[in-house]
Amino acid sequence: MKGAIAALADYPNLEIVFVGREESISRELKKYKRSKNISIHNATEVIETSEPPIQAIKQKKDSSINVAVSLVKQGKADAVVSAGNTGAFMASALFGLGRVPGIERPAIATVFPTMNGRVLLLDMGANVDCKPKHLVQFAKMGSIYSKHVLHADNPKVGLLNIGEEPEKGNELTISTYPLLKETGLNFIGMVESKEIFSGKVDVVVCDGFIGNLILKFGESTAGFLFSLIKEELSKHPITKLAVLFLLPAFKRINKKVDYDEFGGA
Repeated sequence: MKGAIAALADYPNLEIVFVGREESISRELKKYKRSKNISIHNATEVIETSEPPIQAIKQKKDSSINVAVSLVKQGKADAVVSAGNTGAFMASALFGLGRVPGIERPAIATVFPTMNGRVLLLDMGANVDCKPKHLVQFAKMGSIYSKHVLHADNPKVGLLNIGEEPEKGNELTISTYPLLKETGLNFIGMVESKEIFSGKVDVVVCDGFIGNLILKFGESTAGFLFSLIKEELSKHPITKLAVLFLLPAFKRINKKVDYDEFGGA
């Protein structure tokens, strides 16, 4: 809610509909200056994070996730954002809004920082088992998103693999490679995980099993490195003094690699 209120400061013509238990939302809204661009749509049920996604959206028709997606379907909203159960949100959108023609499976896409900008990775966990045609569809969606949302000119697309050679990898990556070459996308070939942060590529495609592993590993890496640096700098009085001068730089670096700064998926 705090983020939605803050968004109105940057986009004054934005209209926000909070979906959920009206009494709870109204109580929370009293903490903020009420805007005419804010309204509440009541939903009586909540899908908890631990609930099985498919079962939850079928049983809880009046859940905030289902109701919010329904508002988009009815044309009463243009987009929907949720901090709730990812699987349930994905399933509700899939059943409620359907799929874009030519796309068999939706993908979760996440933005990572690079040395010279940002890179989009997909899939980050929606599809743990994929066929080559699914990775091709992910590449097309990722390229469009990168171009129109991240403003990459002719986005470079890479297929995540254990090596750069086309003949390397598992059956999935080897079979996907020739299909991506025929798409007309700016496909630069296989890329290794060490190249994700290099800025060499704008879109990295993989199956959801590998993508989720990379996502969780990446989220933990920054915190681990900063803990090591903090430990080393605290070992000697001189290095402790140096921290005072280095603190602004550390804060800038931390902001750049903090996954919370990149929003959701």
